[in-house]
Amino acid sequence: MDDRGGEVLRALAAQPGGPQLQMIGLGRDDVSLVGGAVRDLLLGRAPRELDVVVAGDAEWLARELASMLAAEVTLHGRFGTAVVEWEAGRVDVAERRAESYPAPGALPEVRPGSIEEDLRRRDFTINAIAVPLGGERRGALDSAEHALEDLAAGRLRVLHDRSFIDDPTRLLRLARYRARLGFEVETRTAELAAQALATGALAMVSRARIGAELRLALGEADATEALDALSELGVLPAIDPSLSFDASLARRALALLPQDGRGDLLLMAALLLDGVQHRGEATEPAMFELLDGLEFTAGERERVMRSALAATSLVGELALAAKPSQLHETLFALPLEAVALAGALSEAESAAGAAATGWLERLRHVRLSITGDDLLAAGVSAGPELGRRLDATLARKLDGELADGREAELSAALEASV
Repeated sequence: MDDRGGEVLRALAAQPGGPQLQMIGLGRDDVSLVGGAVRDLLLGRAPRELDVVVAGDAEWLARELASMLAAEVTLHGRFGTAVVEWEAGRVDVAERRAESYPAPGALPEVRPGSIEEDLRRRDFTINAIAVPLGGERRGALDSAEHALEDLAAGRLRVLHDRSFIDDPTRLLRLARYRARLGFEVETRTAELAAQALATGALAMVSRARIGAELRLALGEADATEALDALSELGVLPAIDPSLSFDASLARRALALLPQDGRGDLLLMAALLLDGVQHRGEATEPAMFELLDGLEFTAGERERVMRSALAATSLVGELALAAKPSQLHETLFALPLEAVALAGALSEAESAAGAAATGWLERLRHVRLSITGDDLLAAGVSAGPELGRRLDATLARKLDGELADGREAELSAALEASV
């Protein structure tokens, strides 16, 4: 057993699903932990999920593992893969395979392969490492050329010169790994990435696949680093010329965004902000087409667009809101992401910046204790008048004009001039 392979197996035993995987693997000589899971365990990091390859019958292995973990299984028979998921973790199971690409950017054609062929099909050398879980070679390290030295050096290197041409989505993964791991891009790999972008490689890939990779970047633990890398590598404008990234602005906006906001959607709106500022609402149809092509859901698309379109004009409106009730009227129907972006566009000490912060931290949580039912019980007729009385009372409460308690609210609502 290789010392480093033994280190991986010991670390695997502490991961969710790890002991069960090792129990299954001990009885076979064709099951290996592979890819990002091995990379992360060698780096002393906790993997996001465990990746396993088997010579054949991924479905059997997945079902066996799921029965031990009381987990759910999702099968993808066309690709010979399966996913085992439960509350504590996830294991991706795949049959060992070799791949060839019939055309640039096309989905690969696959066939059964050896562990060496399976490693050669991967994106970067640091992800082309495997550790057998059973048999005579249990705990050995199988790796592509340069894999272990690149991992030790903190270096990102593709496995062959056509890597970005065969699968241009690897350009987005390059940025994600650079940000997540803090690794440098190897010189030849950087040249190949630039060449692929210059020849329009991303245009050969479906927008859906690009969208899937972009959403992964938006969901990174430090998504601003990932987007900064995408910008620096030239990937963002290759996806769409309207996309640009201001890391400083994004970090300020994320710092303002409450926990119930969506950081990924805020960042997507931030990517679109420069285009909106230069071309105004005329960009709305193009924005819709872009987000739709990238397969954001209808709800996500609406939230991103409203945030990007509203943020710039909100800066002036925030500065003019003299009372908390006016702030409420301006902001209550807008996404939190729009307010956070507007606050980030303002100087923190400015009236607009203070208004955005005050709304996000305190004022949006102000609620009435009374409801329409209380007004009905007090003799107010059903209809729009109920809402108008409640709105007027909330405005007074926001502006500090009411004493605390239900009685003060009810009296104000009954006295309201509607």
